[in-house]
Amino acid sequence: MFQLNYFCHPTAVVDENCTIGEGTRIWHFSHIMTGSTIGKNCNLGQNVVVSPGVILGNNVKVQNNVSVYTGVVCEDDVFLGPSMVFTNVINPRSAIVRKDQYKKTLVRKGASIGANATIICGNEIGEYAMIGAGAVITKSVPAYALFVGSPAKQIGWISEYGHRLLFDASGKGICSESGQQYVLKGDRVSRIL
Repeated sequence: MFQLNYFCHPTAVVDENCTIGEGTRIWHFSHIMTGSTIGKNCNLGQNVVVSPGVILGNNVKVQNNVSVYTGVVCEDDVFLGPSMVFTNVINPRSAIVRKDQYKKTLVRKGASIGANATIICGNEIGEYAMIGAGAVITKSVPAYALFVGSPAKQIGWISEYGHRLLFDASGKGICSESGQQYVLKGDRVSRIL
């Protein structure tokens, strides 16, 4: 008898022709649709939908009530907060089929999207960026940026451990938890140690 290398709650539905990595957990009333790819050690909470063609990297956490629509790619270590929303069409109409107009959304490694946030399609969320709860993202977000509000605006920078970064006159900042060092040059942050 074939043994799954991932956990799937009995109420979840996993369609044929999906790829699901070892150690992944799929919880109550979730639906994984044909042609989707989910990496290793992911956790998909209750009532999650993963549409055809979606790619979730390794160690992605999808909280309850999230629909990940066709066109979305999440790299490794992404966090999708409860009831956050992706879109995939700019101008949806019920009577007009626009499946050939889906826009791509890329969520880079380590980014976190807060509860009830909305990500308008066609944008990129940079590595380790943090999107605050309830934010509405209408443009691409740089790596390590902290965005809040509706429409969302950048209010600072964030470390890989999720702490606000403060930069000295030379443009250097240190994460208060990890001690990792960062540099701010113009409108770009990168980790140096």
